[in-house]
Amino acid sequence: MSKDFKVIQHMADMLKQGATLTELACPACASPLFRLKTGQLWCAKCKKRVVRLKEGETGEANTKGQLVNLENTVLKKIQAVEMKMREEEDSEKLEKLTSTLDSLLGTLEKLKKLKS
Repeated sequence: MSKDFKVIQHMADMLKQGATLTELACPACASPLFRLKTGQLWCAKCKKRVVRLKEGETGEANTKGQLVNLENTVLKKIQAVEMKMREEEDSEKLEKLTSTLDSLLGTLEKLKKLKS
């Protein structure tokens, strides 16, 4: 089953569950947005909630969402490095992994400061 077919199937399922197709497009992928019964906008292709800013508002909500996404990515990378460190025996490779981990932890700390 192709990825496009899965997205279309997901869209159809959303409609069956009571979502409404809107005239709006996802800012990330340009796919049509759906309004859920809760009133939230949802992109079926990205599988993410979309926040629409009103004229005159700043992008603060979007920026915080991006920071959360970036923080999650960094946390996944930290886990991946940690798993590699467990198995690695070569001291030079361990040193590189340690350096990478240190950099990721620094990035994570900066992201947490930006979010607060």
